Amino acid sequence: MGSSSVAEVGGSRPPIGALLRQWRAARRMSQMDLALDAELSTRHLSCIETGKAQASRETIARLAEALDLPLRERNALLLAAGYAPRYAENTLVTPALERMRQAIELIIRHQEPYPAFVINRRFDVLMANDAAVRVNALLMKGRRSPHANLLRQVFDPDDFRSVIVNWPEVAEKFIRHLHEDLAAVPSDQTARQLLDEVLRYPGVPARWRFRDVEVEASPVLTLVFRSDEGELRFFETITTFSTPRDVTLDELRIECAFPADDHTAKVCARLARADAV
Repeated sequence: MGSSSVAEVGGSRPPIGALLRQWRAARRMSQMDLALDAELSTRHLSCIETGKAQASRETIARLAEALDLPLRERNALLLAAGYAPRYAENTLVTPALERMRQAIELIIRHQEPYPAFVINRRFDVLMANDAAVRVNALLMKGRRSPHANLLRQVFDPDDFRSVIVNWPEVAEKFIRHLHEDLAAVPSDQTARQLLDEVLRYPGVPARWRFRDVEVEASPVLTLVFRSDEGELRFFETITTFSTPRDVTLDELRIECAFPADDHTAKVCARLARADAV
């Protein structure tokens, strides 16, 4: 799984004080705000930021919680303070995550005959159920997608973008999501490079380079696809893991597509029956 964190910027690990100042700025918190939320004195926090005091592992945990850091960035904070990382990072194929992988496979299998995908925070598609394969084959008329990344699939005119009827609406939703991810982890250079890449595709409005904080996104987005079976309409739900203890699980989400009309439901059921013959 590709990854990047605040601690990896520039190929070196900045001191914990620099990291804390970066995160305070990203969260728009003053030193006093953070000290109060972490139940520290402002003087002690100031000494940690200037390097005059060594933060304990417990103190770092409280600071990370107050800053609402993802697990990868919590590890980076510990490393910057000279401690070993607290949270493991296992791939889904390792024995350590075997039970979780089985649970994920069960979820996407039970989504049949409708598509389901497992995606990391970089929008890489890690797993998909059989329904997703069948629907994708219908939409792309048997052609394989040249990308394993959902954003590239949506923005590349030679990929799924060519069959998305309401592409501007769908693409803007994904751009908004990517901007929100960058707002949560501003120094994620991989995500920033991905944003720059998709913005270079043809027909992408220049205004999408900037995060839109004034217009509230619709809570439900219908994705409309053209196909040889007529238009297919889906809406999506996203499942994440509660209180994960592993970096990989912290960054995973399961996206399940549900039919938005009877025609789409019937097409998905028919594709499943044909596949079972």
